[in-house]
Amino acid sequence: MPITDRRTLLQTAAALPLATATTKVAFAQSSPGASAAPANVTRGLAHFLVTARYDDLPANVRKEGVRTLLNWVGVAIGGSHHQTVDIAVAALAPFSGPAQASLFGRRERFDIMNAAFINGVSSHIFDYDDTHLKTIIHPAGPVASAILALSEMQPVLGKELLNALVLGVEAECRIGNAVYPNHYDVGWHITGTAGVFGSAAAVGKLLNLNEQQMVWALGLAASQPVGLRESFGSMNKSFNPGRAAGNGIFAAMLASKNFTSSDGMIEAKRGWANTISTKQDYNEILGDLGKRYEAALNTYKPFACGIVMHPAIDAAIQLRNENKLTADQIERVDLKVHPLVLELTGKKTPHEGLEGKFSIYHAVAVAIVEGAGGEKQFSNRAVNDETVVALRSKISPVITPGIDPAQVDMTVVLKDGRQLHRHIEHAIGSAEMPMTDKQLETKFADLADGIIPAATIRRLMEACWNVENQPSAAEIAKMSVSA
Repeated sequence: MPITDRRTLLQTAAALPLATATTKVAFAQSSPGASAAPANVTRGLAHFLVTARYDDLPANVRKEGVRTLLNWVGVAIGGSHHQTVDIAVAALAPFSGPAQASLFGRRERFDIMNAAFINGVSSHIFDYDDTHLKTIIHPAGPVASAILALSEMQPVLGKELLNALVLGVEAECRIGNAVYPNHYDVGWHITGTAGVFGSAAAVGKLLNLNEQQMVWALGLAASQPVGLRESFGSMNKSFNPGRAAGNGIFAAMLASKNFTSSDGMIEAKRGWANTISTKQDYNEILGDLGKRYEAALNTYKPFACGIVMHPAIDAAIQLRNENKLTADQIERVDLKVHPLVLELTGKKTPHEGLEGKFSIYHAVAVAIVEGAGGEKQFSNRAVNDETVVALRSKISPVITPGIDPAQVDMTVVLKDGRQLHRHIEHAIGSAEMPMTDKQLETKFADLADGIIPAATIRRLMEACWNVENQPSAAEIAKMSVSA
């Protein structure tokens, strides 16, 4: 923005009258082309959240909620002994309060806010968690981390946990829809910034907040946006959903004791949406509440890395397996990709596993060399493997008009002159080609192997599948700790 425009903006702002503490927002400003904000977006969402019942959930939404839970428990256990989590546990242990909640995959117990934070970090560190593809939000991390921690502090039926999980995912994804992609494009990590609403909503539901208290909980959540995309490729990325989980608990707990906020913190002229985005589509938040479920659109990753690389990994593995490819046969690999692929995953020379999760060069190379894209392929070992390093210099992604972010067009040129081609329209794990229940179980078992007892893995999966009938949701958390 030019300096003169900034001065004009500041002068205009200075001339505006200050609002009193009791001022009610009657109208919220919207960007050109977006839907005008009704007066009660925050309250309308709060009303839905406090009145929505488990019995109101359609069968397909319940099923996706169960799949979301199962996938989240698996990735939280799987990431629990990553160096990032070890550091977080060591740093926070001296300050943790009562031993109220489990750390998934570990023996330690922390207070619920710190436990929610660490479990949120653990579930995201592999970049293997669920994804709402419309916004690239990873919904379960902020929500499941918070409500499973709370379930160990107060009684929570399994069906109540599932209802809260679905409602939390619904809240964060709808709010994310309202500002995506503009909010994301300027650098916010939307899993953290929208995820805090999901955590606050879900915890607030389990605390039985009334409508006004839920308004305040959402308002306090709005005051705690967390996460910048600059953090991608570092431990800081998984900090964001973890912090969103803890911040959501913080907001809901304060609201439960009548700690107040503005009634229009989402939609007000100086509220969340207008402050952190140039796009505000409030119909995405309130439209067809209870009829159209964003929670039903959740997807699960077959590969432990940024979602925009999944089509390329899928193509690479297919061509490798069909042609028994080895790295020494390859002259080069040409990729036609969407601009977002290089924007998010353009790291050419990753040196650590976390960096490899944001390198299209590494992802394709390791998929060809090892025929997989799990967490082992995005370890420090994998990104420094000599064969992988040599091959990634032959990977050539090119931004191509007409290619969707969910697509890739790959041509492998061999030294003998042959060319192998594969176009991926929808990668495995997408909404069009979702992972099956069996595939989710295989993923879960692989992640939990060696961390929790083998006999417990099957029982834990069954507990997740049957969460609706569990008399105590806390049993899932208690079964998820290491021996």
